[in-house]
Amino acid sequence: MKRTTIFCCLLLALGTVRMAAQQADPRESKLLVLERLWNEAQVNRDSAALEALVSSRFVNTEWDGEISDKQRFLADIKDPRFKPTIANIQDVKMNFFGDTAVVTGVYHTQGTYQGKPYDHVGRFTDTWVLDLGKWQCVASHTSLLKK
Repeated sequence: MKRTTIFCCLLLALGTVRMAAQQADPRESKLLVLERLWNEAQVNRDSAALEALVSSRFVNTEWDGEISDKQRFLADIKDPRFKPTIANIQDVKMNFFGDTAVVTGVYHTQGTYQGKPYDHVGRFTDTWVLDLGKWQCVASHTSLLKK
């Protein structure tokens, strides 16, 4: 009897996990792909790819407090003195509010700027809006944890 009860509980738990996996929000997968494409575009200094990801009214707040709009953000990516080698994210969480998503996580970037190496670990918050069927980032903010 005890084994049967344990077996039934195990089957119920597995069924619950399977149902949760099947009900995962497809928007999360889409936004995670877009966040990773963002990182790849930064490492490759691909301003065209980033231009497609950010809104025309995009606002960026950097770890050092500097604020930039879309044009400045893209110009910084094109700057030949900026040479990123790593851009990764982890511990990503998403909260949806209708057609708006707030994505948070931890980032790690490494490279050189003006010939000086940098290695930053911090938190990020990106706000995405679904507009005419396309996700675009309208705001990004980073806070440094380790320099």
